[in-house]
Amino acid sequence: MIALGALLLLAAQAPEPPVPSETQQVAALAFAPPLDRPLTYRVATRRLSRDGSFTSFALVYDLRWQRVGRGYQLLARIDRVESDAHPEVARALRLMIDPLIGETLTYFVPADGSSVDMVDPDGLWRRVVDRAQALAESSDRPEAKQAAQIIAALPPAERDKLASADIRALVVPANGAIPNGADGPIMTVTVAGRRTISASEPPAAGAAQPIEVDTRWTIDLATGLLAEERRQSFLTTGSAADRKLIEERIRALEPGDPS
Repeated sequence: MIALGALLLLAAQAPEPPVPSETQQVAALAFAPPLDRPLTYRVATRRLSRDGSFTSFALVYDLRWQRVGRGYQLLARIDRVESDAHPEVARALRLMIDPLIGETLTYFVPADGSSVDMVDPDGLWRRVVDRAQALAESSDRPEAKQAAQIIAALPPAERDKLASADIRALVVPANGAIPNGADGPIMTVTVAGRRTISASEPPAAGAAQPIEVDTRWTIDLATGLLAEERRQSFLTTGSAADRKLIEERIRALEPGDPS
């Protein structure tokens, strides 16, 4: 069960961005990813624990863009996973993600950045399943075998989400979650070649636990890539002053390699 919980944590920190509408695509930014340097992409989630402290999980990617034909190829390698969780939980998390660490994930993005497609997803997952099974066979821990079984049994949609959601969020024209001004009250500020968009989602009507979500996207206008996304979830129990932060996710892109 711990291994399954670790997988759910990973899936939760990488929600799939909605497909952008035609209006959003028409209004999309120019897309020109940097071809001359490596990039580090860090996706971190902080969650409130039962004891009142925050536990963090992070995936750190090494990204390399290349020009191919009428679009771009992105080579994304998960360099490492970081966590300050309880050792038992952190170990289960590693069991789920270790088969992907060091594996190069290849994506094709058209010239306008309107979509992100994984290249040979079936081949990738065969390699991941083989690595998971090899790790399980070399381990005497039953959790390793359970993790390998979970990975092998994942349906295609969940495999794609686990391997691609963070990358689709990175490419702004393909990220339908970023509001374009027609999705309710937002605040937009443009400074020094970066545009910051802030939006707030009110609690759902009738929700057992009213959760309010504030999200801020910072976009690099020169490349059309996400520079940072910060999504904070608050438990609301009354006035704005009574809001309690229960989860925070941060996606951040920086120049240079992860080392």
